[in-house]
Amino acid sequence: MQDNATEVTAAGIARLAGVGRAAVSNWRRRHPDFPKPIGGTETSPSFALAEVEAWLREQGKLAEVPLRERVWQQLTGHPEGPAVALAHVGCVLLLVQERPTVWLDIDAGSDERLAAKLPGVLDGVIAARFGCKPVNASGPVDASGSVNTSGSVNTATPVHTPTGPQLLPSAPLLRSAVELAGELGARQTFEFLLGRYLDAHSRQYTPTPAELAGLMADLAGPALTVLDPACGTGALLRAVEARPDQTLYAQDSAPDLVALTALRLALHTRAAVRGAVGDTLRAEAYPELRADAVLCHPPFNERNWGHDELAYDARWEYGFPARNESELAWVQHALARLADGGTAVLLMPPAAASRRSGRRIRADLLRRGALRAVLALPVGAAPPYNLPLHLWVLRRPDRTPVAPEVLLVDTGAFAGEARGGPDWQAVRDAALDTWRAFARDGRLAERPGLARSVPVIELLDDDVDLAPARHLPPPAAADGVEQLAAVRDGLAATLRLTTGLTPPPAVPAPPARWPLTTIGELARGGALLLRTGALPGTPGGTATAAHARVPVLTDHDVLAGSPPSGTLPESDEEAVLTEPGDVVVPVLGGGSVARVVDAATAGAALGRNLVLLRPDAAALDAWFLAGFLRGTANNRQASSYASTATRLDVRRLQLPRLPLDEQRRYGARFRALDEFEQALRQAGRLGEQLLRGMYDGLTDGTVEPH
Repeated sequence: MQDNATEVTAAGIARLAGVGRAAVSNWRRRHPDFPKPIGGTETSPSFALAEVEAWLREQGKLAEVPLRERVWQQLTGHPEGPAVALAHVGCVLLLVQERPTVWLDIDAGSDERLAAKLPGVLDGVIAARFGCKPVNASGPVDASGSVNTSGSVNTATPVHTPTGPQLLPSAPLLRSAVELAGELGARQTFEFLLGRYLDAHSRQYTPTPAELAGLMADLAGPALTVLDPACGTGALLRAVEARPDQTLYAQDSAPDLVALTALRLALHTRAAVRGAVGDTLRAEAYPELRADAVLCHPPFNERNWGHDELAYDARWEYGFPARNESELAWVQHALARLADGGTAVLLMPPAAASRRSGRRIRADLLRRGALRAVLALPVGAAPPYNLPLHLWVLRRPDRTPVAPEVLLVDTGAFAGEARGGPDWQAVRDAALDTWRAFARDGRLAERPGLARSVPVIELLDDDVDLAPARHLPPPAAADGVEQLAAVRDGLAATLRLTTGLTPPPAVPAPPARWPLTTIGELARGGALLLRTGALPGTPGGTATAAHARVPVLTDHDVLAGSPPSGTLPESDEEAVLTEPGDVVVPVLGGGSVARVVDAATAGAALGRNLVLLRPDAAALDAWFLAGFLRGTANNRQASSYASTATRLDVRRLQLPRLPLDEQRRYGARFRALDEFEQALRQAGRLGEQLLRGMYDGLTDGTVEPH
């Protein structure tokens, strides 16, 4: 066994075989020939992937392993770590996309031949796509795994060519990744692996949701040169509308992200890609750049951003930011890199609009016409999800406005329920409609409760507070009263419906002694199909949903009985799409919940922490299945418990073996209970809405207290 063999953990073995971790522990105890650990710890050992695959194959347990899962296990078990392995894969996928016949030639032969020939052909691809002289195995963290520890900025190339010895351990992974690209496409394969990698390391990165990235790119408008000085995983640059002769510039202080972002962009677009590793505020990579657009999701609340070293930096045209105003340093950096008339869009914490320490800079941004709009987003739009973040739209002044006004927009009314996230379509429509009208005319007719263009002079007081909610008029009183009347009528009708759906008195019966089966047994026997959501972090998938605006059914939607509220993540991974009659079960939280998919929900993608059961209608009634899965005792015996969470093993849930006619009799009863439950939920929602509206109307004077 090679010392640098790809390793896999017990959890990885469980995913390969489609079983729980307990089964892997049982195999280790019961089978003397089970592979021995080669690494890890006593409590969390790791095994050689090749030995594990061979053993599983001999035992007949590897027959249906998805190719994507095998590739993921090879990547996570790479001896140099998943980031280096992913960069190697990205380089080869770029080669396959750009020069597929070259790969076919070098793929024929041994791993040693492949590793020896790859660096030479990768050099040419890297030079062509990134507009630079390739560097072999040097510079910042890149495809070679080398690290630049000097602290300086390296802009020669965002991606470096790995050497033959560095590529040799990756050869089996590269062949598998290219095979997967034959099924999904090169770009989709990299997006799948990158999405899984980011999901597995979610605490290390702050994501920019795809819907938010698209909104920011649309606010900036079409551009030939676009800069993201805190590029992270490249979500903002990836959202930019493609144009001929376009150039995308990226910089980030996290060295493991720059190469991955550059490869992601190169696989996604034909634009020229430039990238650099370095601290943007302390050592910017593009001091001479004048971009058409700057998009930025800067780090928030940083005190160590360079305040002491950068006191006399030329970028502080609007004032030297205080130590606790790092976001205003990023704002001025963005303005400094814009061409005259260029647009910058930054995601900002709400405190940046009102902190007293930043009022002088905000005032100067207003006086000189640089700050054009502040848009308040709903809670849950981006991390930290408990804050209503802001978007600042800035323009590099090419002339002084005659009657300067600033657009203030508050989309907070479009917040979704709990983890469901905001109504992105409503947020997008409101933000773009108001911004485009304001940008065209220089002012906007007042839209109560939503938007207003405010004269700059009105904001230049002692606080220079730019929080939109503090400057917008409330919604029209008449509309509010009419809406309350409609809510009250809806509540009355729903309560009447609920009364009619109330179950009849229960008829006692002796405890049943049915013969039982499990979901796992039914799945193995073909009576139902079991799938998990194929979003980041989960294998599987049955239908392609790339490039489509497909709604996602989240675990919160299932628990709340609400319509699909999620959106597909940045990765273009294949998604599991729901069909009428599917039964969806949440696996976290310890609740006894199952939902039958109806025509209105069908076609939504399955979200994380959900399991989909697709029964064979000739063997199982969907409502019978969903009803018995909700039994409290059934859920208790199928659940496992950690210190902070409960997880449901759906395969262990039990069903009685009943004839189909008897199933349908129970199914009709369960369906009636579901209708009663939906009516109760609707009554609760309308009741809360009526209460809140009455409190608001009485306190703002739009409702009489009689």
